[in-house]
Amino acid sequence: MKKHLLPALPYDYAALEPHIDARTMALHHDKHHASYVAKLNTALEKLPELQDHPAAWLLQNLDKLPVAVRTEVRNNAGGHVNHSLYWRCMSPGGGKAPGGLLADAIKRDFGGFAQFQMRFEEAGAKVFGSGWVWLARAQQDGGKLEVYTTSGHDNPLMQGHFPLLVNDVWEHAYYLKYANRRADFLKGWWAVANWEEAARRFEQSDQSAEQAWEDEGRVVLTA
Repeated sequence: MKKHLLPALPYDYAALEPHIDARTMALHHDKHHASYVAKLNTALEKLPELQDHPAAWLLQNLDKLPVAVRTEVRNNAGGHVNHSLYWRCMSPGGGKAPGGLLADAIKRDFGGFAQFQMRFEEAGAKVFGSGWVWLARAQQDGGKLEVYTTSGHDNPLMQGHFPLLVNDVWEHAYYLKYANRRADFLKGWWAVANWEEAARRFEQSDQSAEQAWEDEGRVVLTA
C-alpha cells in the first residue's frame, strides 16, 4: 500500500516564537496533523484504486469515493492538505508585506493591504467553532482574490478556488498561548505570514485549476 506521509516542518518548533510557541507547534504538527495522516491511510487500506492519488485529488473527487468512507476521507484528507499548506504559509523570516503582482492584485481587489488584513482578521474571528480563513483566487470573475472561510477541514479547492494563504483557527492552533483570544492570534500571525510562498502560489494559479492542483499534488502534497 502506498501511504500518505507526514511532511516535515520547514523550520524548528521554536522558529516562530514569540508569535507561535514551540509547544503548540510540536503538538499541532506531531499529534494533530499526524493523526489526520494516519486516519487517512486507515480509511484507504481496502481501496487500492485510490491509494496512488494525492490527498488534494481525493478532496476534489469525493463523489468518486465509496459512500462508506467519503466523510472520513473528506475530514482527514482535508486535515492533511490544509496543514501541509499551513506550515508553508508561515516562515521565521515572514511578516513582510507582499510585493509584485500579488501586491497589485490585493490593491485591486481589496483597496490595499491594510484593508485586506482587516477583512482577513474579521473573517477569521467570525468562524464559528473550528475552521480556517483563506486568501484564495477565484476561478471565475477574472481571477479575483477573495477572503474565504471554511468549517472543519474543508478547502476552497472544493469550490474550484485556488488557495494562496491560510491561517488555522481551530483552537489547537493557538489556545496554549492565546487562550480564547483568537483575535489576538490572528493579528499577531502577520509577523510570520510567508508572502513569498503566497506570491509563488499566485503565479502558479494562472494555470487552470486542474493543472495547478495536479502540480500541487505532485510537488508538495504527495505526502
